[in-house]
Amino acid sequence: MTAAMDELLDILDLEQLEHNLYRGRSPKVDWQRVFGGQTIAQALVAAQRTVEPDRHVHSLHGYFMRPGDTKLPIVYEVDRIRDGGSFTTRRVVAIQHGQAIFSLEASFQQDEVGLEHQLPMPRDVPAPDTLLSQRELLGKFGEAVPEGIKRYWERDRPIEMKPVMLKHYTSREKLEPQQNIWIRTTGPVPENRAIQAAVLAYLSDMTLLDTSTFAHGRAIFDRDIQAASLDHAMWFHRSHSLDDWILYNQDSPSTQGSRGFTRGSLFARDGTLIASVAQEGLIRLKR
Repeated sequence: MTAAMDELLDILDLEQLEHNLYRGRSPKVDWQRVFGGQTIAQALVAAQRTVEPDRHVHSLHGYFMRPGDTKLPIVYEVDRIRDGGSFTTRRVVAIQHGQAIFSLEASFQQDEVGLEHQLPMPRDVPAPDTLLSQRELLGKFGEAVPEGIKRYWERDRPIEMKPVMLKHYTSREKLEPQQNIWIRTTGPVPENRAIQAAVLAYLSDMTLLDTSTFAHGRAIFDRDIQAASLDHAMWFHRSHSLDDWILYNQDSPSTQGSRGFTRGSLFARDGTLIASVAQEGLIRLKR
């Protein structure tokens, strides 16, 4: 268990202030704003605290409205919209400085048996054991990696990533807007479906928006790009252990209106489709 992973699990353990009211904090790092995946995960945890334990999240939809302040706690207010016979619906608003910075709606369901299929995991993707980690890539290609990406890779984080394609990081070549990244936590995740879902939501916000810049030979860390997540949707298909590498398959069907749209599929190493993600983000060229 790394210190960063230990802290992630700690910040996901929200403090209850009152009925339907919870408080979360940010890691003690020098980030300029709260990481979007953190806000999604903490809002999901707040919703989970008000749901019967036999009901599990199957989808969530969130909107980012203001950048979060890492130096202040975030208050999460839960609205218990509906408790049905099979489904439960919750709305959560994250608040700082008296204003909403993020809102989330999530739906929970009891496990049921029914029709089942899934698309297969992409073929011919190199195994994670054959790829270099981001820190190893810095040692090998450090001079070719842009400064913004280099600083991001050097941070101590609870998530480790191994990108399959490296051209995006070392050149400004225009590429197909798609990528595969192996991703995993830097420590074990408790065998608890609620915690696993929150951690999965946390890591789902990583690298996704950047895929929308590939077709333009750009990166979200470029000095003349203003980038930020606008919304985030996620569907949880199958419960699966998170102790091993997960393949994050991503593509970007469209970028327009200073917004980039990206989709993602999260596959366990054995090919199980765990979850699907969709996100639109701000990709604005600074004048």
